[in-house]
Amino acid sequence: MSLKSTHPVQVTEPQDPVTLQLTSMPPGYLTPSSERIQQPVDSGSKYVYPGTISSDLFKELQCSNGSCDKCCCLAPPPKISDLMNDEDLLYTLRLKLDPSHCTIKNWKNFASRWGMTYDELVLLEHRTQGSAHSPTQEFLRRYNEKSVTELTELCRIYQRIDVLRVLQRWVENDWPSRWQKAH
Repeated sequence: MSLKSTHPVQVTEPQDPVTLQLTSMPPGYLTPSSERIQQPVDSGSKYVYPGTISSDLFKELQCSNGSCDKCCCLAPPPKISDLMNDEDLLYTLRLKLDPSHCTIKNWKNFASRWGMTYDELVLLEHRTQGSAHSPTQEFLRRYNEKSVTELTELCRIYQRIDVLRVLQRWVENDWPSRWQKAH
């Protein structure tokens, strides 16, 4: 089975005969102007919605001072403290960042980059060695006010694509639903 047979392909070259020229269609051909959704116009602190869509519909969807029953707000960028509430994610991060290997960057590199001194690193490593505590989890707890974006940037710097993918998947899929449940 070829890719062409199951997936549509968009042709973007204007000389290609398959490409439909928009100039060849009369104005309003695709959608009559009366049925188009129009961009809201800001008039001070209140939005005005021109056209046929009632402003009551949008008032129902707007959030009022942070909490609402039918929340349409997007989840804010997560912080490491938000990440710390996901046991499955923490377990995966510990598996990837706890092990010491001479050629693979781990929690020590990340913590050092964020300002932990050599003495602090040694103390943390010694304190967590042979115990159930994870040095990765301890380092993340210390920097829990930093954003997950900053953590993903460290993954890029140290070329830890495996950790980067885990974090990106969590931010795109799990974080929005977790935030919705909490708010």
